[in-house]
Amino acid sequence: MGPTRKRDLTAAVVGVAILAYLPVHVLYRYFPPITVWTGLSLLAVAAGEAAWAVSVRAKIRDGQIGVGGGRLHPLAVARSVVVAKASAWVGAMMLGWWIGVLVYLLPRRSELRVAGADTPGALVAAVSALALVAAGLWLQHCCKSPGEPTDNADAAAE
Repeated sequence: MGPTRKRDLTAAVVGVAILAYLPVHVLYRYFPPITVWTGLSLLAVAAGEAAWAVSVRAKIRDGQIGVGGGRLHPLAVARSVVVAKASAWVGAMMLGWWIGVLVYLLPRRSELRVAGADTPGALVAAVSALALVAAGLWLQHCCKSPGEPTDNADAAAE
């Protein structure tokens, strides 16, 4: 399992944004109001994941990997990588969705009062999804062992 590539995440964001625009265009009138609270759950997950990344990074740097009191079990690091990859992909999909919503809302803010009211909530949700992508990539980066090659070395080898 290799590191999550930023270009793959970017392609997913663009693809989902394009695919999301059509259902938003057709079904927007049936949407519930989009408040600023709509996307904050993604931000809460991103904050928790970023805190976990800082903890994992500190323990790996201090050499506290292993079994025993206060140490980070190697399987916990492996599970953290799986969570990091999943979070990055979920964040990318949600970011694509919210970008598709924003592409629909922004030009219609002046003609539809509801679109103007929904825009701040969609913007907060998009920023929260972007934070989840960043936290997932950061956690994945923090789970590397000190002797592991960087992403740039992996990209050069491809």
